[in-house]
Formats: sequence, structure tokens, C-alpha cells
Amino acid sequence: QVQLVESGGGSVQSGGSLTLSCKATVHGYDQYCMGWFRQAPGKEREAVASISPGSSTKYYADSVKGRFTISRDNTMNTLYLQMNSLKPEDTAMYYCAADQLPCVAAAPDWHEYNYWGQGTQVTVSS
Repeated sequence: QVQLVESGGGSVQSGGSLTLSCKATVHGYDQYCMGWFRQAPGKEREAVASISPGSSTKYYADSVKGRFTISRDNTMNTLYLQMNSLKPEDTAMYYCAADQLPCVAAAPDWHEYNYWGQGTQVTVSS
């Protein structure tokens, strides 16, 4: 059983920063590929970033490269997403996800992840 709880969302102005956290309750957290996804109203869920169990492999969507940083602390079973230079188009519900699948430096398919948090809302105003 895997439980994921996100936190850290909120409302910020364009150019601001937020750090999202995702606390996992699971045995063997360091065996899971972890990802951040987002979904805006009326839009498809999209991958934002992913990170391999040992943090050696990371993926970023082109739209967030250079602004967002994904990281994980396996001693704390926690995943992070540092978001800088936020834009109104970053407004969405952000979800963390976990699965024991190959974690590659390519856009993950959200359908392949079996475990999801409840989401945390990020709203960026212009």
C-alpha cells in the first residue's frame, strides 16, 4: 500500500516561487520512480518532472526546464518540486505519483503510475 500526501501549494504572483512536497508512506520508498504531474481545468494531465530512485535520472517538461527542480530525500520518504519564476500558465492542480517502473529521462505517461496523491492547487496570477 502506498499513500502520498502533497503539500505546499498556494497562490502567488507571476515571478514568485513555491516548493511542493510529497510525503510517502510506503515500504521501500527508495525503489520507486516518483513524478510530478499537473492538470489545469479542461486540459489533459501532463508530466512536469520525474526522478529515479537514486536521483541519477531526471526528466523535466520543456515548459518548466530551468525554472523547476525535482528532488527527493529517501531518508524522509519525501519528494519535492521547487518552482521558481512561476507563470500564470503554471496554474493547475499538482499531483505526485509513484510506481516501481523504469524511470527514464523522457516524458512519463501518467497512465503508468498506479499511486497518486490527492493533489495540491497552485494558482499564479499575473
